[in-house]
Amino acid sequence: MTRSRWRAAILTTLLAASPLAIGQESPPGDSVPGSEVLKYAVEWRLIPAGSAQLTWTALPRSAPGSNELRLHLESTGLVSRLYRVEDDYTAALGQNLCAQNSFIMAHEGNRNKETRVTYDPQLHKALYQEKDLNKNSTITHDVDLPPCVHDVLGGLLVLRTLRLEPGKTVQIPISDGKKFVQVKVESQRREDLTTPLGVRKTIRYEVFVFDNVLYKRSGHMHIWLTDDNARLPVQIQVRLQITIGTITLKLEKEEKL
Repeated sequence: MTRSRWRAAILTTLLAASPLAIGQESPPGDSVPGSEVLKYAVEWRLIPAGSAQLTWTALPRSAPGSNELRLHLESTGLVSRLYRVEDDYTAALGQNLCAQNSFIMAHEGNRNKETRVTYDPQLHKALYQEKDLNKNSTITHDVDLPPCVHDVLGGLLVLRTLRLEPGKTVQIPISDGKKFVQVKVESQRREDLTTPLGVRKTIRYEVFVFDNVLYKRSGHMHIWLTDDNARLPVQIQVRLQITIGTITLKLEKEEKL
């Protein structure tokens, strides 16, 4: 698997879609989690492949400024010996967890890229800019958006605020800066899931971002949230075509800030 495919698959695994209907302006429920750090072990084809740390810094609703999500991703072990990956993703979220901007710094082998997306509610556009720091080249793009949209990382947080019972589905607005689509999220079933934190009662969701929805490649994404008030994402999994295989993130540690 190429460096870019490995990174894209891992990021896709964490960057789940947001289940808020287009035009919905009411804020997510009061269950938005407080500031926290979630630490994951990453497996690729059942082989330890890396680690991911997701940090959420929440501000009081009346406070000025932006809520912030950060993802730090790095390869380890065999994968790291084949090619070193160290990526950082940051997203700023405003009222109702609407995306304001995002930034990716990607160091992969000898490749170095920066990607910025600005979500402009007045222009109703996402403004995308990707810089190749080695080639000193820049790619820009823009896409039309509704007044409130969620970036692919912030969507995981929004999903945690909902109580979508098994058998229920919801349509979502999501943009990565290059594309705007509606994505279906389906609540599938309750499961007792064995995790590094013990056996947890969970609800399994499928997020339909593949097969020419947000991403061209064929695949399946599943997210297991604990069936309690915390609604912790204890496991996230992407199954792609056989050349890439299955990537699983398992929650190993939760810290409150």
